[in-house]
Amino acid sequence: MLPAQEIDLQEADFLTAFSDPAQIWGNGIERVIEEAYRSCFITRIIDGRIINIRMPFGENNERGGLLNRLGHNILEGGKGNPGSLWPVIENILDSRQFAEYAAALSDGKEQVIIFDISTRTWRSSRNFFDIARMKAGSYRGLHHRPYVLVSGQGIEETDVYNYLYCIGLVGMDCSGFVWYTLTHIARRGGLDLNRALGPALGVPPDGNTSWYVGTSFFSSGSSLFIPVKDEVANLRPADIMLFMGPEGRITHSAIIQSVDFARGVIRYLQSTDEAPLNERGVHESFAYFDPARPRTSLSSTSIKWTQERHAPFLGERGSVFKNDGERYRAHARFGGGRIVRLRTLIPVIERINNSN
Repeated sequence: MLPAQEIDLQEADFLTAFSDPAQIWGNGIERVIEEAYRSCFITRIIDGRIINIRMPFGENNERGGLLNRLGHNILEGGKGNPGSLWPVIENILDSRQFAEYAAALSDGKEQVIIFDISTRTWRSSRNFFDIARMKAGSYRGLHHRPYVLVSGQGIEETDVYNYLYCIGLVGMDCSGFVWYTLTHIARRGGLDLNRALGPALGVPPDGNTSWYVGTSFFSSGSSLFIPVKDEVANLRPADIMLFMGPEGRITHSAIIQSVDFARGVIRYLQSTDEAPLNERGVHESFAYFDPARPRTSLSSTSIKWTQERHAPFLGERGSVFKNDGERYRAHARFGGGRIVRLRTLIPVIERINNSN
């Protein structure tokens, strides 16, 4: 075992590295993207526990458009940024209603928490049969009414996420997160991307550009984007990954943070709730390639994608894809997954990389 002083020094080094992305990523574009990513996390003490909270996933047409039909909308349509969303989330976490929820999860009794997204309410069931059914894998939840089995031994990160998702209706959707990251890059390079691209998107002078940006914008074929042949050797930080849907329409986007050609690692960032329970929301993902074969296409089965895809709540019907690799390769008859690069950011990224 290391002496206590050495342990403390190691912990201090780790905390310094996390607070300053340059400790790991240097001062180039990888660091800037990492800054945007880390701004999507906060740490809170809740009910005596240190909880790391990630920005939740939030999309207006989530759950089959249920919220739209009920007149509910995700705050800022899922296109908000951490600067505007975290204060709202902080208020939710400071509310009496959330305190009651946290207390219920800390009463020492096993129970089923039943959320009702349509009314933005929850209740607790200690019914033996409800608990037994959940343990047996017989899920009774509905699309608008997720069921979650909890131990009663204290609130966890996933419990906070469940509350923010079901009751708070606050978060960032996939394109909202990608757009936020792109605007952060631009700002670091001295460019207001919202103002620069607003006219091309038809945004009125007093409008919010982010509301006009969705995954369809990234896949529109607009001259604002450069198609990138999806061989590993061509990939660069800030390139946008596009995942095809079943009807030939791009339905998901992510952004590449770094490509390590020596070790064979692609690190990309995304916001989705089709992930392991403790990764729902904004999270990092990885794909591994053979460094000796840089001309390998991302569509090749030799690329190892480690990001698993799961249902947002345990017991719900999961994704038809077991990982991001299957999703990227899917629907090849429509062209499959794609990579694009925002033309406007190319000189900005060059300035960032050359300023060090």
